[in-house]
Amino acid sequence: MNTAKILISDDDQTLCYLLKEELVSEGYQVDIVFDGKYAIENLKKKNYDVLLLDLEMTEVHGEEVLVYANEHNPSTKVIILTAKTDIRTAIDCIKRGAYDFIPKPYEFGQLLVVIERALEHKNLQIKNAILANKLSKNVPHSIVGESRTIREVIGLAERAAKSDSNILLEGETGTGKELFAEFIHKNSNRDSKPLVAINCASLPDQLMESELFGYEKGAFTDAKTSKQGLVEIANGGTLFLDEIGELSLTLQPKLLRFLEKGEFRRVGGVTNLTSNVRVIGATNKNLMEEAENKTFRRDLLFRLNVITLTIPPLRERGKDVILLSNYFLQKNSPVKSVKTLSADAEVTMTNYSWPGNVRELAHTIERALIFSDSSEIKVKDLNLPQSSMASHNGVYDADGEVYSLDLIELSHIKKVLDEFNWNREVTAKALGIAQKTLYSKIKKYNLK
Repeated sequence: MNTAKILISDDDQTLCYLLKEELVSEGYQVDIVFDGKYAIENLKKKNYDVLLLDLEMTEVHGEEVLVYANEHNPSTKVIILTAKTDIRTAIDCIKRGAYDFIPKPYEFGQLLVVIERALEHKNLQIKNAILANKLSKNVPHSIVGESRTIREVIGLAERAAKSDSNILLEGETGTGKELFAEFIHKNSNRDSKPLVAINCASLPDQLMESELFGYEKGAFTDAKTSKQGLVEIANGGTLFLDEIGELSLTLQPKLLRFLEKGEFRRVGGVTNLTSNVRVIGATNKNLMEEAENKTFRRDLLFRLNVITLTIPPLRERGKDVILLSNYFLQKNSPVKSVKTLSADAEVTMTNYSWPGNVRELAHTIERALIFSDSSEIKVKDLNLPQSSMASHNGVYDADGEVYSLDLIELSHIKKVLDEFNWNREVTAKALGIAQKTLYSKIKKYNLK
């Protein structure tokens, strides 16, 4: 089955539905929108291989969509479908980055040939980009931040990426550890191979083992065929183990064996298989303390933390709060009405402690965009808990003592729990943390 994704943008709804039906029957994954405005919104959220684009649309013209796609989604091949047959229009579209121009009406077979050629062209470009990347090794990153603390970590990550050693990423929930894992992979000599990620807290032991190492046919009731594990799929590339501190003591020895020898067995298998992957682990726990408490193997820790990078919390990143806020505003605002932060909102956000870090900031901006009724995001739209606000000078209480981070976190979590009547699922979502993490915090601070 063809896995290519196609977006159709045309104000002729009947044509869209008919064309989608034809393309789906050919095995393509197809989305449809009826105006350029929504085409841009979709391009923001999803990577498409091909965009079939009409020029004459009501709110946002097709040429504007073409310009946006060429600037922000250069790998998406844009094929113009229009009733205009003017050769000058066709030439202009090609100059603006369109792959091809097909006047209406057209034969579906003709369009299918052009789509297939566009996909072949895209695959060739990807192969060339990988080759160029191998030669230059100068990969841009998508980590937003200009503060000294984040720049230092980015510099260390660039150096670590050039090695083949296992890496441990430490940091609070929501600081962007997965983004750093992607950055390291893209800047490594494994970048042409897969980056495969799994959350170690998301599955029970048996399922986690079969996901990691695969299983043989008949290994359990529903195992009707053999299945590759993630360590096989990631062969030659990178395996990212998020929340590795949650990995059970039962699975830790099996992961240790794999890290030591590159060998593993599928569930129900008797043969040792091998895979060459670099492992990047991420945790919001202190694994040395976990090792002392015998909830994490010390030998596994030493295998993982050949290189350790600590991702700073947002409260230590100064001006990055506003920089990130503007980034999320740009990313999530409607196409032609990007909202801005008011001066008071900027001050409020700078003085807030952000216990949920960048993830909480992203959710705050998303929520503010929904509730804001003007072109500016105001303080009331942010709906930030007052208990986690610093005083006028940012770090001292009324007695001139520095606020402790634990006190700020305790107050914030207690206020949000009370606000949602101690509904832990809703509270965890509002804080931008896992329910398991919330439960640990409640236990740590003895909240009632």
